Amino acid sequence: MRILFLLFLFFVTVGCENFETRKISSEEVLDQESKSLNWKEVDEYPAFENCKNITEIERARNCFERTMANSIYAYLEKQEPIVTEAIDDTVVLYLQIAKNGRPAIDSIHLDTTVTNQLPDIKLWLQQSVDSLPKIHPASKRGIPVSSTYRMPIVIKAEEN
Repeated sequence: MRILFLLFLFFVTVGCENFETRKISSEEVLDQESKSLNWKEVDEYPAFENCKNITEIERARNCFERTMANSIYAYLEKQEPIVTEAIDDTVVLYLQIAKNGRPAIDSIHLDTTVTNQLPDIKLWLQQSVDSLPKIHPASKRGIPVSSTYRMPIVIKAEEN
């Protein structure tokens, strides 16, 4: 029995020396956490009021994009430009949604034909973005973040 007790005591004292605890600083935790996050994706997409209660991320993204496109197209349809050539082109709008939900145009990529035929197109796009309904910003881990979205806009016009 004594030998068993001594063996147990030996393993406890020798075994405890091999267990080392190491303190991890908050900077190390933050560094490890930031390396593991995918900064290209958000946990929640920006949302208009009609999309706010959708929890499935793919459906929420589709609702946001559809509502944004419908709103911008509705504004552009109100403009009645007169063109001298038929236009069938795509304008690419890069839209940034800030942390506070405010939309802003990041950049616009368009062909010179479109700008020649529709010189006010940039103004109309800006006004259409300014007239968007309230947007709740995207979030990552519950924190509002800025995000940028690429939106192709098909421009079709027949000559008059």
